[in-house]
Amino acid sequence: MLSKRTWAVMLAGVAVLMLSGCATEVKRIGVEEVKDLSGNWNDTDSRLVSEEMIRDSLSTGWLTRHEQKSKKAPTVIVGNVRNLSHEHINTRTFIADLERAYVNSGRVDVVASKTEREGLREERADMDLHASETSRKAAGNEAGADYMLMGTINTIIDASGGEQIRFYQIDLTLVSTVDNRKVWTGQKKLKKDVKDAKFR
Repeated sequence: MLSKRTWAVMLAGVAVLMLSGCATEVKRIGVEEVKDLSGNWNDTDSRLVSEEMIRDSLSTGWLTRHEQKSKKAPTVIVGNVRNLSHEHINTRTFIADLERAYVNSGRVDVVASKTEREGLREERADMDLHASETSRKAAGNEAGADYMLMGTINTIIDASGGEQIRFYQIDLTLVSTVDNRKVWTGQKKLKKDVKDAKFR
């Protein structure tokens, strides 16, 4: 006959084994590694689409025309990218990827977004009160944007049984802030074949 203490030790051991069997397993993977789990828009789509579309925008005539006319690099602000797709897409990460691709190109200057500018203006106002005269930054010296980039993300879903074809269309437009002229329009399409799709 087993003692109460022996039973307690055995039960504790079984509990430990059961809990360890249910433990979450985490494996780190490279940031550049492509891993599609659900078939939804993901970090790889965001990065590749932004890099390709910015490359395309910099290879067209608007940039040369601006440089010849102004004798300097254009200043761009990345505006709103609307998610009109069927799924939740964090457009902030896509906008950040677009900004990064522009900045890293070295061909254009990129100015802060509306939200970022508000934070900077608060900081300058605080400097007026608290920073030394030699280090404070005066208001009224912000760089205005020559162009605004804006766009949309759309999807079309074709489903039958457990298979889906997910079609993504990303449209971007670069617009002159002087006269609202569209100086560049770009489009990128992605198509994914998703087997055993559990949701639309």
